[in-house]
Amino acid sequence: MHSASHAIVDAATWTAIGLLAATSLGTLFHLGSKIDALGAWLEGRIDALTARADARFARVDDRFGRVDDRLDAVNGRWMPSTNG
Repeated sequence: MHSASHAIVDAATWTAIGLLAATSLGTLFHLGSKIDALGAWLEGRIDALTARADARFARVDDRFGRVDDRLDAVNGRWMPSTNG
């Protein structure tokens, strides 16, 4: 049989364990929400950078298309087609 002092120590120990568990779980949930928010922010930044890169590549593709057209015109002047 436990004495009264053992019961008090047991109660204090279980109280400390309960507080530690509650604090740990609260910290995990808080960090989880912070990580989710950071992930959403990072996703937005990546989407914005992707849009900027896509716009720049579209401009480069347009320029290459114009160069191809100019080269086709030059080739047409110097190398007439033999199809007709």
